[in-house]
Amino acid sequence: MSSRYLALGDSYTIGEGVAGSERWPEQWCAALRQQGVDIGSPRIIAGTGWSTDELAAAIDAAEPLGLWDRVSLQIGVNNQYRGRDPDNYRREFTALLDRAIALAALRPDRVSVLSIPDWGVTPFAQTSGRDRVLIAQQIDAFNAMARKATLARGAHWIDITDLTRRHGAEPLMLADDGLHPSGAMYSLWVARIMAR
Repeated sequence: MSSRYLALGDSYTIGEGVAGSERWPEQWCAALRQQGVDIGSPRIIAGTGWSTDELAAAIDAAEPLGLWDRVSLQIGVNNQYRGRDPDNYRREFTALLDRAIALAALRPDRVSVLSIPDWGVTPFAQTSGRDRVLIAQQIDAFNAMARKATLARGAHWIDITDLTRRHGAEPLMLADDGLHPSGAMYSLWVARIMAR
């Protein structure tokens, strides 16, 4: 029986602006198959613009979900974008993380959490006049909270923020909207996941 994988997140997980096969959860499954892992297509619960509360509501609506062999979680950029309170993010992220672990049969070693990308380096941010330094500071603060909770529970923390800061302004690494990653950027994320 094929391994089952549930991907929870926002526009980055659903792959806004890229083909389905270029989404990072799909690319991860393809990389695992190349290593001989029998894994089906991911079940993705994610949407563009979702914050922590919206992801929680979507998971509620999708229940019963059963148990999964792998679960990934990447959420928080829209909390930051909307100026949400960091303490609120910490509480809601932690609740989602605990839920992800429960969906992984209470096996935190089966849960991978990806950090929030820094969208402040993108052409979209530059043309919108947003404070790139402030964006970076807020994303670092959100990521620090998520990392602490993730490691405290024994789940895997995958930091991809540096990749977005290094390459996030390159045309090849961007979807047509100048904000979301391209399939090439997602390939870098998958290489980081596979290397852990």
